[in-house]
Amino acid sequence: MPYRPCVGVVLIHADGRVFAGQRSDMAEPAWQMPQGGIDKGETPIAAALRELREETGVGAEHVTVLAETAEWLPYDLPAEVLPYRGKYRGQTQKWVLMRLEAGDEVIDLSHEDVEFSDWRWMRGAELLSLIVPFKRPIYEAVLAEFGVS
Repeated sequence: MPYRPCVGVVLIHADGRVFAGQRSDMAEPAWQMPQGGIDKGETPIAAALRELREETGVGAEHVTVLAETAEWLPYDLPAEVLPYRGKYRGQTQKWVLMRLEAGDEVIDLSHEDVEFSDWRWMRGAELLSLIVPFKRPIYEAVLAEFGVS
């Protein structure tokens, strides 16, 4: 099975903390950064801005795009998840670093695509301790590449 092309967003606060959302579709607490598929003909940055708006309500006018990962970062879904995910073995992702240039009031989890039931700003180490284990190596690599601690 192929990898699904996706993007992820590292949204940072002015103080360097990272946006993390509590997934609304998980019984156990599961925190992650915004992410999603790339539509046909879409660039990774355009997809990242779209996903950020859909999942958090934060529009392009509220952020500065700072960087994009140099490489695509793939990960495999665990065997117990594969039957539920369909035609992909995992995801290959480009990550985009953005800084929020507005106040927290622009964050609206009910905006469009309800993905998160809660959110908060976290240090990188805290997020790494709360991410599902199969995504941890990707998160470690992304935060290291962007110099987020």
